[in-house]
Amino acid sequence: MKRFIAVQTVLGLLLMVFSITMLPPALVALAYGDGSGMPFVYAFLVILGIGMLIWLPVAHRRQELRIRDGFLVVVLFWVALGLSGALPFWISPEPDLSLTDSIFESLSGLTTTGATVILGIDELPHSMLWYRQQLQWFGGMGIIVLAVAVLPMLGVGGMQLYRAETPGPIKDTKLTPRITETAKALWYIYLGLTIACGLAYWAAGMNAFDAIGHAFSTVAIGGFSTHDASIGYYESRLIEMIAVVFMLLSGVNFALHFIVVRDKNPLVYVRDSEFRFYLFMMVLATAIVTVALFRTDTYISWGDSFIKGLFQVVSIGTTTGFTTAEFYYWPPFTGILLLFLAFVGGCAGSTGGGIKVIRFLLLIKQGMREIERLIHPNAQLPVRVGGKVVNHRIVDAVWGFFSLYVAAFTFMYLALAATGLDLLTAFSAVAACINNLGPGLSTVGADYHDMHDAGIWILCFAMLLGRLEIFTLLVLLAPAFWKR
Repeated sequence: MKRFIAVQTVLGLLLMVFSITMLPPALVALAYGDGSGMPFVYAFLVILGIGMLIWLPVAHRRQELRIRDGFLVVVLFWVALGLSGALPFWISPEPDLSLTDSIFESLSGLTTTGATVILGIDELPHSMLWYRQQLQWFGGMGIIVLAVAVLPMLGVGGMQLYRAETPGPIKDTKLTPRITETAKALWYIYLGLTIACGLAYWAAGMNAFDAIGHAFSTVAIGGFSTHDASIGYYESRLIEMIAVVFMLLSGVNFALHFIVVRDKNPLVYVRDSEFRFYLFMMVLATAIVTVALFRTDTYISWGDSFIKGLFQVVSIGTTTGFTTAEFYYWPPFTGILLLFLAFVGGCAGSTGGGIKVIRFLLLIKQGMREIERLIHPNAQLPVRVGGKVVNHRIVDAVWGFFSLYVAAFTFMYLALAATGLDLLTAFSAVAACINNLGPGLSTVGADYHDMHDAGIWILCFAMLLGRLEIFTLLVLLAPAFWKR
């Protein structure tokens, strides 16, 4: 149909761009000489070919990309991305995954969820280890935002894609006058954090390969590791604290990082209401978990309780998913608290998952306003954040988002429980996937290897729903979307 020419053009181009990401793992295989590079070469050729088949029929036809087209492109591309990214997992003899598990692993990486179905990660070839980490890095900021900086040179506008892809409730705020420059600014911050994180890991004792790989997943708030024991493999408090710092930084709104760098003024962080609330939650949760771990004799010293508690609070609170301890065996109270903390997630405009800090802040302020209205029925009581009045339409949108989030979670929880899983496993698996967290509780604490296919597909949908922040995916189900 003529109205989908722009969508077809962008989808084809994006797939061709994505195919290039198959080449670095092939080069890693060549460098280590382990003969594991051919699955990535085959995947490159297949994805490139499909992209060209989609793009060539409309290559010389021009059509304006509308906002509703942006939503369709984002959803189609993430689905296509998940399927395309699964090819190396499916083709490769290691880790020898089924098609369903391959798609799960691919989507988990690209949505920065970090849940895995692979056992024996330490034994995987270097090319596959690199590929898993790389998936999260590209997925972290959104490969579409990367493409927004490239597509204008090909004659395709990007603002519609940016609005559909950017996380958080306030999407029209641009850092720079032009969308291309905005995308570049985001990626400069993202790349700068990745380089700094990688150098810090390397200086702290990681080898270069692990330092780069863990920098990818730390800044992406992904949680994939090159070892089964995750960050706990290194048994280094210095490495753990470096991870804590960069997880915290990556959970902050990247627009805020940009403003701090541009103005050369760190006080910008302190003035931001969302940042203050974000830190307050992390400090409060760390204090509660530390006391709980010590009082229940999970750890015998306050120091160990604090270090383990701090790491897991930041890792799960930002929805990263790294582990230094089997927290799913901790006292039930701490596990449930950490899981609920993941529902809040990172700040809007960060690489974190969850509902986002700013939305919870607005929900709290709206609740307090309703209490004040009961006391003063005739008073004009606007919702304010950072001293500024928040438009009522944004507050309404936040309530709508929260309602849909809870409804979607409940539906998938019941669907997963109906497949025969125990309630704690079903609850934590859906919570971990819709919040793009990764590790859950009970039998999905360490991995999802034992999850049946029906559960895997439900959780794939949960990961996509969480990554696209509900509205972007569900808007396609509205009949009004398809009307001219």
